[in-house]
Amino acid sequence: MGDLLVGTASWTDRTLLESGWYPSSADTPEKRLAHYAGRFPIVEVDATYYSPPAERTAQLWAARTPAAFTFNVKAFSLLTGHPTRVSAIYKDLRPETDKRNVYPDDLDRQTYEEIWTRFLSALDPLVDAGKLGAVLFQFPPWYAISRVHKDYLVEVRDRCRPLRAVFEFRHESWFKGPNRDETLDFLREHHLPYVAVDMPQGHRSSVPPVLAATADLAVVRFHGHSDKWTSRDIHEKFGYDYSDRELRDWAPKLRELADSADRTHVLMNNCYRDYAQRNAQTLTELLTD
Repeated sequence: MGDLLVGTASWTDRTLLESGWYPSSADTPEKRLAHYAGRFPIVEVDATYYSPPAERTAQLWAARTPAAFTFNVKAFSLLTGHPTRVSAIYKDLRPETDKRNVYPDDLDRQTYEEIWTRFLSALDPLVDAGKLGAVLFQFPPWYAISRVHKDYLVEVRDRCRPLRAVFEFRHESWFKGPNRDETLDFLREHHLPYVAVDMPQGHRSSVPPVLAATADLAVVRFHGHSDKWTSRDIHEKFGYDYSDRELRDWAPKLRELADSADRTHVLMNNCYRDYAQRNAQTLTELLTD
């Protein structure tokens, strides 16, 4: 079995801080990250989806964690075609517009390219420290399977090299009927790591929990099964506490996946209070057993 790392998609969520998971002595960002990194070998940074990171921030993450610690970083929303707040774009690159949100097509080519360059360059401290695991590209619910969209996956891979881009879909078409094999074959052909998900079903954004390694790195993200998946409240959307039985059922499946990849990252994204941290700890114990 290849390396299998289990962690969560946040360590700074407000409701986590309120939950009591951190001891009272972990009263600074530095101490909280140290506490987290003493319990898990990997974390996913989701804040970078909303605003691109500063290089100084990445330096602090690298300095405040053990040598073998791994960060996965979520790509800035503009790079995955999501609507992006103008105020989140680098100040000197913000377009002159009355729009509150913009898409890539709203920017001139030079500005778009510069955003790509700055985003990736800001991760250099993690790269230099050997602590960057992957850059997560999670595409929007309207990003359906198509030749143009497949080509963009390859473009992202090439833009990110030597960093590892991993790909998560939120449109049912990628795994509907015969498209399932077509999608997996395409990803394998181009050595594109696929992000498997556990999430609510029955929505256009639903993707089934297909576990497959399409490259040497496999990633699984657990979003929970909230009955309020369509809520605009992120805590209602992801506020799901996995039962021990659910996690016990997942453990052998994750071991099997890890047998087909050199490295497997498992991230609990049910980030409400300490749900993700407790579930990740339970899953770690089950996988260790």
